[in-house]
Amino acid sequence: MLKITEILSEAECYNKLRTMCWPDGQVLCPKCLSGNSHKIGQEDTKRRYKCIDCNRHINDLTGTLFQSSNLPLKFWMCCLYLMGLNVSNRQISLELGVSEKTAQTMTEQMRTEIKNNRPKTTLSGEVEFDEVYVVSGHKGHPASVKKGRKPRRRRLKGARGRGTLEKEKPPILGMIQRGGEVVIRMLENVQQKTIRPIIEKYVAKGTTTYTDEYDIYSQLNNWGYERHSVCHSAGEYARDDDGDGFCEVHVNTMEGFWSLLRSWLRPHRGISQEKLPAYLAFFRGGTQYQKMGAWIT
Repeated sequence: MLKITEILSEAECYNKLRTMCWPDGQVLCPKCLSGNSHKIGQEDTKRRYKCIDCNRHINDLTGTLFQSSNLPLKFWMCCLYLMGLNVSNRQISLELGVSEKTAQTMTEQMRTEIKNNRPKTTLSGEVEFDEVYVVSGHKGHPASVKKGRKPRRRRLKGARGRGTLEKEKPPILGMIQRGGEVVIRMLENVQQKTIRPIIEKYVAKGTTTYTDEYDIYSQLNNWGYERHSVCHSAGEYARDDDGDGFCEVHVNTMEGFWSLLRSWLRPHRGISQEKLPAYLAFFRGGTQYQKMGAWIT
């Protein structure tokens, strides 16, 4: 079987990495952030440099998650590309010709890197709030499972009603700016004291917000936001308040996002609570990191 790594060269991958890390061609030292450096040698793949200011020797991989890996860079590039296609770890191992354990380690490292380096986001203008509940237990951690718990049938369907982290159905709060960014966070439960710090951290004061009738959003006006809501239980999904013929009061944008998230999570067939935040971070903002692998096509 032809492996995807056989159609790429190391030189192409390093050229692409350099273009993305240093788009203006100026090599920055990760220690002193100086752009005063010169190249050592004439390698076509991993190039070495010397920083004139701090006298440190660096290379193309210094300061990246690839620097301590024994795998060629093209394996990481191809792995990023396959992750962007939402391919399972087992399929990635087959495509790359590595063990399943190695593939899992690679994907976990990249998801964790994305989660830990999320850019600061501030939502403003018009922002929709909504929450979704995802079945997420302790997959791969049998010691964390409650003693005496009965086996579940139709596990991915989950119990009806709103869930909590303790019930292995953690809620995920979503906040999306119309025409802008989105922020999603896994919560322990859906309570005002839980969501308020997150909202105040990512949403600018005075923002116009749109929610459903759930009472956890009832204090938004007191927290410094303008709230408009629709009542789904009464069959109301969009409303025109200003009479311009456009139904601006709705949370349909956020609900559409949830539909994409559910479809994206389905092939993984259950994700543990410990790893779910990393998966969410990759789904939410992974596109800017997936560009490293998307050029393959």
